Amino acid sequence: MITKSSSTSIIKNIAYELGFQFCGISNAEFLEDEALRLEKWLKSEMQGKMSYMENHFDMRLDPRLLVPDAKSVVSLIYNYYPAETQRIDSYKISKYAYGTDYHFVLKDRLKLFLDRIRTDIGEVDGRVFVDSAPVMDKAWAKKSGLGWVGKHSNLVHPKKGSFFFIAELILDLELIPDGPIKDYCGTCTRCIDACPTDAIVQPYVVDGSKCISYLTIELKDEIIPSEFVGKMNDWVFGCDICQDVCPWNRFSTPHSEPLFSPNSSLLNLSKNDWNDLTDEVFSELFKKSAIKRTKKSGLMRNIKFLKD
Repeated sequence: MITKSSSTSIIKNIAYELGFQFCGISNAEFLEDEALRLEKWLKSEMQGKMSYMENHFDMRLDPRLLVPDAKSVVSLIYNYYPAETQRIDSYKISKYAYGTDYHFVLKDRLKLFLDRIRTDIGEVDGRVFVDSAPVMDKAWAKKSGLGWVGKHSNLVHPKKGSFFFIAELILDLELIPDGPIKDYCGTCTRCIDACPTDAIVQPYVVDGSKCISYLTIELKDEIIPSEFVGKMNDWVFGCDICQDVCPWNRFSTPHSEPLFSPNSSLLNLSKNDWNDLTDEVFSELFKKSAIKRTKKSGLMRNIKFLKD
């Protein structure tokens, strides 16, 4: 007979075999504390024009509405920290977008994970999630001991930093939960001090409408608001500033996922190369990249805003 303890061990072993750096487990229950924070954040309109954040409020907070009779949430982190970064005299893109879109990479890995669970444990109902459904991934990762949510609102692991993707499996299987760990941000305010748009309005609260990642990716307007002129620090897709300055990222180590390795041409693009980007080069460089979310027109809008 497979016990709760043995099922937990099996799942954690599968996670490491599939390349996930850490695996933590929580009971599937209503996120009461997060409900209050989310409601206050939405009422303050910090979601900007990300109207989807207002949808499925209850579903975001209760995994049992996503998977009937859910018992456990399995949280996973997958490293994307690159061995090499862009040349200094370039427009900047977030490190997570260097290689193949993580949604494709991790979704395939998670489907294999669920198949392995069913093979090794038995009939289990569940769903997999990679930042593509109303799941509060950082809240679940925090509950399961994979780190604490830092003052910049990213999850920080004490041995891995914060350059990783978070994924979940919600299962109707009882497992032994892990507990949360301590917040080790202490008195540090490096992320707050470094944010050029003052998006971190107070420790642990980010005004999404001021975040460079929002302005360069989520905001679909033809023009970025003029209040951000001179504050974008050459970022044209996402932003890593708050992570780059975080002292915990001294523990970040290069990933070993070939699909996250960038095209060498991408890292060597100068500003002039970006300015002269053709449709053909864009399609070739970003064929399977998360950068396709902005399309070439969105990317050029961001570049034009920096030049004007």
